[in-house]
Amino acid sequence: MNINFILQTITIASSVLMIITILLQQRGASLGAGFGSSGELYTTRRGLDKNLFEVTVILAVVFVLSILVGLLLPAIK
Repeated sequence: MNINFILQTITIASSVLMIITILLQQRGASLGAGFGSSGELYTTRRGLDKNLFEVTVILAVVFVLSILVGLLLPAIK
């Protein structure tokens, strides 16, 4: 197992988990939002919604860092 395989695995795993956490987040966008009548309601995140948002942000950071390290690693060798 080399470092490139590990980085690719981390990138794929973080991207799949990030997609899942984004899809699990609930927003107040109903069917009417698609037709322009979106009723914007700003609320604070609490409980599971807040934890899901924080996990999504962490996964996004891991995803970007794994890509950057993968790009810079061949230059280091």
